[in-house]
Amino acid sequence: MSNSNQPKSGFEIRADLLNQAQGLLEGNIYRENDAVNTHNDSFPNDKKPLGTQFVSTEEVISTARQLNEFVNEK
Repeated sequence: MSNSNQPKSGFEIRADLLNQAQGLLEGNIYRENDAVNTHNDSFPNDKKPLGTQFVSTEEVISTARQLNEFVNEK
């Protein structure tokens, strides 16, 4: 664990970005599921299926790259 006065290593930055990306994607799934469940409870005759229930490695990496691009903007 690095001291708060020392800059993070490239590995630490990438790990943080991957964690943030995974959290964002999992949060999106949770919110989408919640919306579908609310709809299904309100409209039992018009039930919608739940969408994708997992986050792929490729999605996490792609999202982390987008976050990194944003961080590196000047």
